[in-house]
Amino acid sequence: MGNCLVAQSGGPTAVINSSVIGVLQGAIESKYYQNVFAGINGIEGILNGKIINLGDTLKDKDKHFKYTPSSGLGSCRYKMKDFHDDDSEYIQFFNILKEYDIQTFFYIGGNDSMDTVSKLSKYAKLNSLNYQIIGIPKTIDNDLTCTDHTPGFGSSAKLISTIVLETYLDSSVYKNNGIFIIETMGRDTGWLAASACLAKIDGKAAADFIYIPEAAFDKDKFLIDVEQRFKDQNQVYIVVSEGIKYEDGTFVSETDSSACHDNFGHAQLGGVKNVLRQMIINKGITSRVKTLELGVIQRCAMHCCSDVDIEEAYRCGKDAVKFSIEGVTGKMVSIERLCNNPYKSRDILVNVSDVANNIKYFPKEWVKDNNNISDKALEYFSPLVEGCPSFTVENNTKNYTIIKKC
Repeated sequence: MGNCLVAQSGGPTAVINSSVIGVLQGAIESKYYQNVFAGINGIEGILNGKIINLGDTLKDKDKHFKYTPSSGLGSCRYKMKDFHDDDSEYIQFFNILKEYDIQTFFYIGGNDSMDTVSKLSKYAKLNSLNYQIIGIPKTIDNDLTCTDHTPGFGSSAKLISTIVLETYLDSSVYKNNGIFIIETMGRDTGWLAASACLAKIDGKAAADFIYIPEAAFDKDKFLIDVEQRFKDQNQVYIVVSEGIKYEDGTFVSETDSSACHDNFGHAQLGGVKNVLRQMIINKGITSRVKTLELGVIQRCAMHCCSDVDIEEAYRCGKDAVKFSIEGVTGKMVSIERLCNNPYKSRDILVNVSDVANNIKYFPKEWVKDNNNISDKALEYFSPLVEGCPSFTVENNTKNYTIIKKC
């Protein structure tokens, strides 16, 4: 019996801390690990010795932390080198595990984090190191393969569809309502923008058009469609993913600054709403075009969270501990959907090497006419946004818990 270590990486979500509490509670209940340590700022922080005893730090605060948004342990976007070229970081990492008597490392994150889990697992195996490395999924983008969906996505989908519905009503009050464009995150995939199809009032979809990266953007068709819809109803509501592309793969809105890429080479996007706005104005359809970029609210809106999402995130963390006790390594916890009505799911294991550096795209058969989403997608989205969590309140605001970074 040794200790375990948990850390978070990549972009935050509203429910990522719920997975941390799942790991902590799973370890406490199983009595398998003596201590649960936490790495501050992901693998980068661990390599710099930023490790705390999570059980001692969160004593009597674990319930509040479960319902606290954002990455409470801090995060990073750190790409480990290929150990075939330079294994110094790997030697350092496993020496740290040995120093703290850590048997198992749980890494909560998205695609790039699973790349780290895969590399560490392979290195340990090749060098006969008796350590377990397990991935716990998270990402609002919902783009991890080998899992039905990812913790974090359901809450973001609920937030997006709620804001779409509310801003649709707000933008519908005048005689000449003009055109409203709302931009969601989604660099590679359109899951977030597509979830706007959940926004309905009296059975009618709030969004007239939804544009996602999986469907090539056609400027001419876009302007024809918008102009006709505006003539028909004197109002158009558009939802667009930041990562929409033209037929040749060029982003409709991509900075030309070579410095604007992260450590994994991903282009930093944003502002496509303004590009579309200018297209509409230049075409002379109307000058009344309002825009809204949702930004980081999509990944930290605990006030509009899905209870299903919170509990699945918690379960993933807890089941990761259960799987580790069985001797698992080199795997990622995955959510398998069993039934839609009533909704049921369970956690299974998948090879993390099958997840790393792969992308799950929004199904093309769920796209209508390159500018909207089919009812099939509604069946997929609906269960993931169910339920409202019970919060504790202090001074009329949510009672959140933060961890002092070492």
